[in-house]
Amino acid sequence: IRSEAQFVDNRINSNKKNFCYTIWNFVPKNLFEQFRRIANFYFLIIFLVQLMIDTPTSPVTSGLPLFFVITVTAIKQGYEDWLRHKADNEVNGAPVFVVRSGSLVQTRSKNIRVGDIVRVAKDETFPVDLVLLSSDREDGTCHITTASLDGETNLKTHYSVAETAVCQSVSQLEALQAVVECQQPEADLYRPLGPENLLLRGARLKNTKEIFGVAVYTGMESKMALNYKCKSQKRSAVEKSMNTFLIIYLGILLFEAILSTILKYAWQAEDKWDEPFYNQKTEQERNSSPILKFISDFLAFLVLYNFIIPISLYVTVEMQKFLGSFFIGWDLDLYHEESDQKAQVNTSDLNEELGQVEYVFTDKTGTLTENEMQFRECSINGTKYREVNGKLIPEGMTDDSPDGSTPHLIGDELLFVKAVSLCHTVQISYDQPDCLVGGGDPFSHANGFSSTHMEYYASSPDEKALVEAAKSLHPTLIICFSVLSLYASIHLPFLLFSYPHFLDFLAFTLPLDTNLFNMVIYFSSFNTYVLLSFCYLLFFFILPLSPLYLYPSPSLLLPPLQKGLRTLVVACRHFSPEEYDDVDRRLNAARTALQQREERLQEAFSYIEKDLQLLGATGVEDKLQDKVQETIEALRLAGIKVWVLTGDKHETAVSVSLSCGHFHRTMNILELLQQRSDNECAEQLRILGFVLIGYWRDFIRHLNTVLSEFLIKEDHVIQHGLVVDGASLSLALREHEKLFMEVCKNCSAVLCCRMAPLQKAKVVRLLKTSPEKPITLAIGDGANDVSMIQEAHVGIGIMGKEGRQAVRNSDYAIARFKFLAKLLLVHGHFYYIRIATLVQYFFYKNVCFITPQFLYQFFCLFSQQTLYDSVYLTLYNICFTSLPILIYSLFEQLVHPHVLQNKPGLYRDISKNSLLSFRTFLYWTLLGFCHAFVFFFGSYILMGEDTTLMGNGQMFGNWTFGTLVFTVMVITVTLKLALETHFWTWMNHFVTWGSIAFYFIFSLFYGGIIWPFLHTQDMYFVFVQLLSSGSAWFAIIIIVITCLFPDVVKKVFYRHLQPTSTQKSQVTWGGGAESKNM
Repeated sequence: IRSEAQFVDNRINSNKKNFCYTIWNFVPKNLFEQFRRIANFYFLIIFLVQLMIDTPTSPVTSGLPLFFVITVTAIKQGYEDWLRHKADNEVNGAPVFVVRSGSLVQTRSKNIRVGDIVRVAKDETFPVDLVLLSSDREDGTCHITTASLDGETNLKTHYSVAETAVCQSVSQLEALQAVVECQQPEADLYRPLGPENLLLRGARLKNTKEIFGVAVYTGMESKMALNYKCKSQKRSAVEKSMNTFLIIYLGILLFEAILSTILKYAWQAEDKWDEPFYNQKTEQERNSSPILKFISDFLAFLVLYNFIIPISLYVTVEMQKFLGSFFIGWDLDLYHEESDQKAQVNTSDLNEELGQVEYVFTDKTGTLTENEMQFRECSINGTKYREVNGKLIPEGMTDDSPDGSTPHLIGDELLFVKAVSLCHTVQISYDQPDCLVGGGDPFSHANGFSSTHMEYYASSPDEKALVEAAKSLHPTLIICFSVLSLYASIHLPFLLFSYPHFLDFLAFTLPLDTNLFNMVIYFSSFNTYVLLSFCYLLFFFILPLSPLYLYPSPSLLLPPLQKGLRTLVVACRHFSPEEYDDVDRRLNAARTALQQREERLQEAFSYIEKDLQLLGATGVEDKLQDKVQETIEALRLAGIKVWVLTGDKHETAVSVSLSCGHFHRTMNILELLQQRSDNECAEQLRILGFVLIGYWRDFIRHLNTVLSEFLIKEDHVIQHGLVVDGASLSLALREHEKLFMEVCKNCSAVLCCRMAPLQKAKVVRLLKTSPEKPITLAIGDGANDVSMIQEAHVGIGIMGKEGRQAVRNSDYAIARFKFLAKLLLVHGHFYYIRIATLVQYFFYKNVCFITPQFLYQFFCLFSQQTLYDSVYLTLYNICFTSLPILIYSLFEQLVHPHVLQNKPGLYRDISKNSLLSFRTFLYWTLLGFCHAFVFFFGSYILMGEDTTLMGNGQMFGNWTFGTLVFTVMVITVTLKLALETHFWTWMNHFVTWGSIAFYFIFSLFYGGIIWPFLHTQDMYFVFVQLLSSGSAWFAIIIIVITCLFPDVVKKVFYRHLQPTSTQKSQVTWGGGAESKNM
C-alpha cells in the first residue's frame, strides 16, 4: 500500500521514454545523441585538433560543416518531437469533471489524482483507469467500447460495485468513505482487479448517460500506458551500414596518415631533405621531442586527409529524409476520402526501412477488418438462405422473382428465427426515448414504430449482425429492460418471453475454451421452456447430436466456413416444467458452491447441453477492409511474410485469416493450441518439426526410398500455416525458443491468437533478434498494439474509428491497411534506392576528392602542403557537389510507380540491403580510387615535364595544377551521377548543369577579384589562366571521358547480358512513360 505522495499524476507522455526532450534538456540530450554518430564525433575531434595545433587547413573547414550538420539535425528532430508533445498536451489538457467539496468541478485530465471520483458522460473517453461506482441505469451497468484499446467497436457491459451502486448523486459520493485495495499497477489488460468493475483509460462510454468512478491507476501507471514499450531511438539498417562504412574509411584515413608520417621521416633521413637551405629550422624545432613531433605530424596529416570522412553526408541524408517524407503525405493514393485522412509521417528517420521489410506483423480487428459484422447466409431446416439487398432469399430464387418475398416460416424454421431474435444481449438506443421511460407502455407506439428509430448495441458484433438480419424475417427487438425480461414482436401480436436463466458461457461462467452461448426462454403461451444454444462451427464436435436431428447432408453447414464466414450453429432443447425445475436446482447449487465452483458449473452445463436438436446455421462475415486480400497477396509476392497477431479467440482469427487470404484454402494448417505444460508443448513442437523441417524423411528413407522421394516432391508444393495461442506461446518461448522459431520460419503464414499486448512485442523481438536479423514491420490500430509497433523496426498505426494511441506512437500512420502495399512497394522502393545511391555516391566522391591530396604528398616531400585551396576544401561538399545528389535522392525512380505496384516481385531486387552490400560498397570505393588516380596522373602527365601551356611561354604553378585536378573532379563526379539518373526532371537538369556552371562562375569571381578580407589570395588569376589554355580544356575533356567511358560500357554490357528484373521492367515501361512523368 502506497501513500498518496507516491502515486503518479495523470500525465501521459507518448514520446520515446528513453529519448524524451524538454525545453531544459533538449540541447545537451540532442548533442549527446548526435555525437554518438561516428562522423560527428570524428569531426569534433578534428575541429579541436585544428584549434590546438598548427595544421595545413583552417579550423573553419571542419567547424563550419559540423555546425551546419548539428544545427539542421537539431531543428528537424526538435520539430518532430514538438509535434509529439503537442499531441500529448491535447490529451493531458482535456477537460474532465471530478467530485470535490460537494460539487462537480471541471479540471484538466493531467490534474486527476488516485482516489478522485470522476464523472464521465456518454460518448466520452475514460481519462484514467476507474473502478465503476455507480451508473444512471437502474441496474448499475454501463456499456463501453474499447476501439482505442483493441480496435473492437462492439459493446461491453460493466457493473457497478454493489455497495456503491446506489450512490448516484454528487452529495452521496462526497459522503462516501471507502478504501480500495488492489494489486500494484501491471500491464495485463485481461487480468484487472475485476473485469466487470474496471474501466480502462482510452475506452469510450456508450448507451449510458453518465457514470461515476474512482481513479485507481493514473498516468503512466494506467494499463494502457504500461503497455507502451520503453525504447530508444530507432536506427535504420542503412544508417548502420553507413556507420560500418565510416569505420572502414576511418581505417583508410588512419592508414594514409600513418603511412605519410612514416614516409616523411624516411624521406627526411637525409640531411638535405631534413633541413634544406630555404627552410632552416628554429632552435625550438631542433630541441623539440621526437615523439611529440611525430604525433604533431600525424595529426597534421589526419587533418589534411580528414575530408575522406564526409560529414556533409549526414546533413544531406537528414535533409533527404525530412523533405522526402512529405511525398507520403502528398500522395493522393494514400488519402482516404471517407474519413478525410491522409498518410502521416511521425518520424522520417526510417523512410528507407520501408524498402527492406521482410516480416509484417499485423493486428486483425480494426486493421484487417472493419469490425463490422454483416449477415451473409444461413441454413434453416435443410434450406439455404442468402442475403440479397437486405432480404433473406431461399437458394435458387432472386430478389425480384414472385417467390422471392420473405418466406412464411413454421415449426423449426420459426423456432430458428426466434432463437436468432432472442438469444443475445443486444441493447437498444432510441431516437425517441420518452416513449420508453417513466413507466410507459413500450408497445404503445409499436404499430407505428419504425425500426430506423432504434440503434442496436451488442457485446458481440456477431449478435448485432444476427439481430439486424432477423428483421428481414419480420422479428424486431423492441426493448430490453434487463436480463430478466424481453419483449419482441414476431408476427404480431406481441408475445412475452422471460429469461429464467441467462447462460453466457463466454463472458461469465466458464473459461474461454468453451464456445457456447445459451439462454433458457419461457414461452408463456405454451407453458414450455426451450434452451436456445449457439455454437461456433469450428467447435461443432462438442454438441452431442444424434444423426436423427442432422440435415439430409451435414455438408450444408460447411460452405459458409469454407468461404471464411464466421459460422455459428443454432440448436435447441425442449424442457418440461419438471425438467426445468431440475435444471434450475442444479445451476443454483453450482453457482452458490463455495468449493470447486467451476467444476460443478461444468457438470451442470454438460447436463444441460445434451440431446440438442439442430435448427440451422448462420454465416456472418467480419467485413474486411477494402483490398485486404490483394494487399496480403502483393506482400507475399514481394517476399514479405505476414504474421497476424490478435487478441481474438482461435476460431474467429482463423475465419478472418481464411477470408483475407492470409491462409489459403489448400494450405495445411498446423496448430499449437491449449498447451498446458512445458513437456506437452515441447512434444507438440517436435511433431510440427517433423512435419515441417523434414526430420521424418530419414526414417522413411530407410523403409522405402521411392516413397521417400515421392513425399519430398509433394512436400515442396505444400504450404503450411501455423496457429498458436498466447498460453502455448508463453510455454514455447520459455525453453523451446529455437525449435519454435524453426517451425515458424518454415511456415508460409503464422497466426497468433489470444495475445496480450506485451506478448505481441515479444514475438516481434523474437524474429527481430534471430540470427538472420530480418527487418520487421508492425501495424495496428489500438493501444494494445503500441508495444508491438514500438518494438518493430518500423511501426505503422491505422487511423481507426476511435483513439489515436497507435497513431501517436507509430513511425507512420495510414487510414487503411490497403495503403500498406504502396507504402512499401513504391515509397519504400524509391526511398531505399535513393538513399543507398546517395550513401555510396558520397563515399565515392570523397575518395575522388582526397586521394589526389594523398598522392600529391609523394611529390612535395610529405610537407603537408595542400593540393586545393582552403575555400575549395570547404565548398566541395557544401556547394559544388551537394545539390545534384540531393535532388536525385528526392526524385529518382528506377521504374514507374504503377509497374512497382503491378509487379511486387521487384521488391525482392532491393531486399537484404542489396544496394549497400559490401560488394557494392567495394565497387564504388575502388571506382573512386581509379578515378582519383586518373585525375591526378592525367593532369601530372600534362604538366609534369615542364610543358609550356600558356601562349606567352609561362608554365603552370602549384595552385594551377591543383585547380586543374579539382575542375576535372567536379565535372566527373557530377556527370557520374547523371549517368546513374533514370528519371530526369527539370530540377535534375537545373542542378546538374547548374552546379558545373556555378563552379566555373564562382572560381572566376573568387580568383578574378582581390578580396580585402582575405589574408592571402593564392588563387588570384589562377582560374583565368587555366581556362585561357586550350591544352587545359583538351586535358579536361580527355580525362573526363577516360573516367566515364568504361562505366558506360559496363552498364551497357550488364544490361544486355545480365539484366535484373528491375531493368527488364524498365524496358517494358519504355521511355514514353518517363517522358510523360517529366
